[in-house]
Amino acid sequence: MNLSMKTPITVGLVGTGFAAKLRADYLQQDDRARLVAVAGHRAEKTREFSQTYGAQAFDSWETLLDRPDLDLIIICTINRDHGAIARAALEAGKQVIVEYPLALDPGEARAIVQLARDRRQLLHVEHIELLGGVHQAFKDALEAVGRVFYARYITFSPKRPAPQKWTYHRDWFGFPLVGALSRVHRITDALGRVATVSGQSQFWDASEPGFYTACLCDAQLRLADGAIAEIVYGKGDRFWKAERKLEVYGSSATLTIDGDTALLVRDDQTTELPVSSRRGLFARDTAAVLDTLTTGKPLYVTPEQSLYSLQVADAIRQSCDTGQTILVD
Repeated sequence: MNLSMKTPITVGLVGTGFAAKLRADYLQQDDRARLVAVAGHRAEKTREFSQTYGAQAFDSWETLLDRPDLDLIIICTINRDHGAIARAALEAGKQVIVEYPLALDPGEARAIVQLARDRRQLLHVEHIELLGGVHQAFKDALEAVGRVFYARYITFSPKRPAPQKWTYHRDWFGFPLVGALSRVHRITDALGRVATVSGQSQFWDASEPGFYTACLCDAQLRLADGAIAEIVYGKGDRFWKAERKLEVYGSSATLTIDGDTALLVRDDQTTELPVSSRRGLFARDTAAVLDTLTTGKPLYVTPEQSLYSLQVADAIRQSCDTGQTILVD
């Protein structure tokens, strides 16, 4: 695309949660865009959110899309609805930002990516993990690590008591490694294509239908070059200690990133590597999209790259469901 949109770009926001607030905060600071419309799930919260940012409140995303002057739609609502809203927004002639995943089903996501390509409209699937200090330290260290033969990425998020919210609902959040797609995308972006996957998952159901109080997913990825990567993801009331740890073992060194501390170990030498802050990533992502819309500057991630990680995550779901190893490539 060769975009050069006139400013200010008029923005409609679907969602009123954490990510939506960070997007709205940034839009107030950038003269290139103006937030004019908001749609949310609860009418009262939507009105309060809209008043805070001087926007018009809508009772549904469908009615928001009927507003003809909107240039850009930002989708920050429950994962289940991402695909339907993104498709409708593209069909209405809007440019689109959507938080990952683009859709819970890779087939639906693939069709939306093709729709945006055919219509020559912007479709940006947010992957702020690629902008963060942990991922930059990971990729910057790969040359020193050498040929990677094993990587392990573990994230545990204790919640006691477990919240009864959409991120703990099977249908609204989706399969955990689809809903938390960044865990898979961090591996595919840095280490490349995946040949096969195998996985196991466990859920502790809540009293309300569809909800759970905890989940655990353990997936093993055989990469196309023969390396093995393991992804472990858990959240909820079965976990007592938070953990965010990435380990990469290569022919020349081992990289360990524990929280925001990165250590490169080789021979008897341990070197601490710089890890930049995770603050302001949604602002950077929003600014990058506005750069693309106004100057044509390429974005840091493509819809196709996000789609590939979604295919890998869904293959892990299939493996968990069937107990079989699933061929990806």
